[in-house]
Amino acid sequence: MTDVRPVALVTGANKGLGRETVRRLAGSGWLVLLAARDRERGTQAAATLADEGLDVEFVELDVTSDESAEAAVRAVAERVDHLDALVNNAGVAGPMLDPADVEAAALRRLYEVNVFGQVRVTRAFLPLLRKSERPRIVMVSSALASLEHASDPARPEYGFLSLDYASSKAALNMIVSQYARALPGFKVNAADPGNPATDMNRHTGVHTVAEGVEAIIRLATLDDDGPTGGFFDRNGPVPW
Repeated sequence: MTDVRPVALVTGANKGLGRETVRRLAGSGWLVLLAARDRERGTQAAATLADEGLDVEFVELDVTSDESAEAAVRAVAERVDHLDALVNNAGVAGPMLDPADVEAAALRRLYEVNVFGQVRVTRAFLPLLRKSERPRIVMVSSALASLEHASDPARPEYGFLSLDYASSKAALNMIVSQYARALPGFKVNAADPGNPATDMNRHTGVHTVAEGVEAIIRLATLDDDGPTGGFFDRNGPVPW
């Protein structure tokens, strides 16, 4: 079971940022577990990357389900004896509504993935991460979570109203801060991928997916002197 290669698990990885993160890590010699809730799409994505000569394996994981998370941990533990990096990429966007029109039920559905799902998966995989000599956790956040950006009329985030999505990512940033202080020896950080063209924004983003994953890859592969408890895009720190 012992494997000398670093091992990563990436959630929501059958397409977009998740899939590109898998590709980049595997291309650097990592064994990467491509996690997705849809078995058919996830299996196909992993097979396509494996056909490119990359060491990628599929793991079924619905981040909204305790049972699925527990089953995923068991499946991973049968293949490897540790996990070096967990990239919590799975996320959803809500409908474009005026904040006054957002109902609590809709907010709860989105938080189930973007907030509770990240905690669920992180907690489930902590035992395997603790067995790594250099455990890294990356939460994929958004510049929309930045309170400083949101209060600056000169920033695009100021004019983008998204009560559900933006607040979920702001909550995720505090979760990053909490984990970073509670997990000595870990590097736990939030990554802002910018605005890449993906299915989530109907491919209207201004960045490529390759550009979007740069911060994610850097944080997943941090050296021992790297930061923890921070928020970064591909250019450096992002204000909270």
